[in-house]
Amino acid sequence: MTDISRLPGPFEHRWEWQFHAACRTADTGLFFHPPGERGPAHDDRDTAAKTVCAHCPVRAACLQYALEAREPYGVWGGLTVEERRALRSRQQARTTRHRTAA
Repeated sequence: MTDISRLPGPFEHRWEWQFHAACRTADTGLFFHPPGERGPAHDDRDTAAKTVCAHCPVRAACLQYALEAREPYGVWGGLTVEERRALRSRQQARTTRHRTAA
């Protein structure tokens, strides 16, 4: 049998923020929409999820993770998939402008 006791841990420092997340006690369905959800039900669910995120002590770490991982689903760090996509586009545009100006 292989002895794994000397191997490094699973990079827990990269995930430890999740232990402090406000969403840990919330229903996960609040952050991920069911198939076919549209209109006011979709908007109300997103708003409720963002309310949880607004009071979360690790919101910034959560958003950073979602952006780096290109998380394709759910509300993370207080932003929806569409909002994160728009934020990444703005960040990329700034980076491109900065490179061409230099």
